[in-house]
Amino acid sequence: MTTSGGGASLVVRLTLLAFWLGAATLFSAVVAPALFNVLPTRTLAGLVVGRVLPVIFYAGFFLAVIDLVAETRGARVASRIAAEAVLLLTCTAAQFVVSPRIERVRASIAGPIEQLDPTDPRRLEFGRLHAVSVGLLGVAMIAALVVIIGLTRTLITARDARPVSVTRKSLLTTDHA
Repeated sequence: MTTSGGGASLVVRLTLLAFWLGAATLFSAVVAPALFNVLPTRTLAGLVVGRVLPVIFYAGFFLAVIDLVAETRGARVASRIAAEAVLLLTCTAAQFVVSPRIERVRASIAGPIEQLDPTDPRRLEFGRLHAVSVGLLGVAMIAALVVIIGLTRTLITARDARPVSVTRKSLLTTDHA
C-alpha cells in the first residue's frame, strides 16, 4: 500500500522503524544487562556494548533521514516530522558527540574504570557521559514509537477511507480488503 510519504510505502517505513525500535529495546533491556552479568569483567562487557551501540545509532540515524525525506515529500505531518527530527538528533549526538568523549575518558584510564576511586574526575565524567548516552537512546526510542504510532494511524485512516463495494459475495466473506 502506497499512500502519502513521497511515494515511499508507509508499511515499509513502519516495519523498518518497528525493527529498529525492537532491536534497540532488546539491546537495552536484555543484551547489555546480560553482558554485564555474564562476562568476567565489566571492561569486556563495555567493549562489546561499545561495538554494538554504533550499529543501533547509525541505523537510527539513517532511518530518520530516510523517513524525514519521505515525510517532507508526502503528507508533511508536523508531529511525525518533529519525532523523526528528534530521532535523528539524538542518534547523531549519541554517536558523534557522546561516544567519542566516552572513548577519550576510557583512553585516559590505564585500567578498568571500576578500579578508579569513586570520586576520581574521570570516573565521574564517564558516569555522566554514560547517563547522557542512555538518555539519548531512550529519547530516540520514544521518538521512534511516536513515529510508529503516527504511521499506524495514517495507515488505518487510509484503509478506512477506501470505498467498499457491497455485493452479495463481499457480504458473505470476512475479508473486506
